[in-house]
Amino acid sequence: MPQAHLTDIAVRALKPPPKGQVTYWDKNLRSFGVRVSQGGSKTFVVVCGRERQRTTIGRFPPLTLSEARTEAKRLLAEHTLDKRRLPTVAFDDAKTKYLKACAAKNREGTVKDYTRLLKHFPLGRKKLGEITRHDIASRVDRIKSPSEATHALVALKVFLNWATRQGYLDFNPAAPLHTGFSPTPRARVLSTEEIVEVMSKAVDEPFPFGPIVRLCLLTGQRRGEIAKLKWECIDRAERTVTLPGEITKNHRTHTFPYGDMVEALLDDLPELGEDLFPAYRAHVRGKPTSTFNGWSTAKPKFDAKLENVAPWTLHDLRRTFSTTLASLGVQQVVTEKLLNHISGGTQSPIAQVYNRYSYMDEMREAITAYDEYLSSLVKPNSHSTTHRADVAIGVSPSIGT
Repeated sequence: MPQAHLTDIAVRALKPPPKGQVTYWDKNLRSFGVRVSQGGSKTFVVVCGRERQRTTIGRFPPLTLSEARTEAKRLLAEHTLDKRRLPTVAFDDAKTKYLKACAAKNREGTVKDYTRLLKHFPLGRKKLGEITRHDIASRVDRIKSPSEATHALVALKVFLNWATRQGYLDFNPAAPLHTGFSPTPRARVLSTEEIVEVMSKAVDEPFPFGPIVRLCLLTGQRRGEIAKLKWECIDRAERTVTLPGEITKNHRTHTFPYGDMVEALLDDLPELGEDLFPAYRAHVRGKPTSTFNGWSTAKPKFDAKLENVAPWTLHDLRRTFSTTLASLGVQQVVTEKLLNHISGGTQSPIAQVYNRYSYMDEMREAITAYDEYLSSLVKPNSHSTTHRADVAIGVSPSIGT
């Protein structure tokens, strides 16, 4: 970068470049200079800090060199004083405090995701104020999966934003960075043929994963909520399930009805304790566990048995449930009640506060229609096909015919 002994005469004599712009840095005051553009305009600038943040002071003229230099000294001094006032917190210490704060208000799974993603940045005892964009970018570049790199960078930005609000940083060095990868939001809905195959294979799948898959599709609930079900949550007389707030995503108690298919499934489940799906082991990786959590092993094994089902996730069953109800003419507010949604739907925030109607009767009607739909997925005039459908939905041939 060109340097010059800047004086008023020297600034006036600076020639514009053939194209673009060029900055002449003052030899008498480090980080202060004048930027000359192709059109001949001259602007005083100053660069502060390790992140080389450039601040525009003003144009010459009417701003004089002396005035611009005085303002540059003030900005440099202000930055230095602010930096000295910031606490010198190490990356790992701040991360520990951040994850503790997250645990107080977020779900356990969310905290686990943040913990895993932040491991991509092993910055250890390095002070937060010393971390540069290059430190971050170089570690993001080492992540092979574009999706994982994007999620890791987002997690780091959220963490550093928190650190800035806590006064550990004066700005977030990761803010301008991006990976160039934009994950496509999932919109997967299983076709009727895929539903039949998944359900049919789930009937043959050993306990507990097979019944979990079937319950996810039959109720539309989240996989984690189904896996943590206890027998005390189920009212066989009323044919309802009540999920306590400690296992739901929105931390609200959720009661919903179930139909004949779930009733038949529950009749076949073994009772091995208070949990519907108890864990195989009391401890996994040194941590206590009580309910099924073997997703990474069970799901790939199950998928290997499917022949005509495109890549899918258990959460796609929830979306399939919702989409199917819409096709059956179920009101959106009823579907949201079944799914335990409390925002972004057909009710305004104020309506959600004052409308305490349970919609239980409407939910029962929706589940009945959903059961009938699943029963009609195959042609009734084929005995062998009908039997296959009855097995897939988990009921006797007399139900739904």
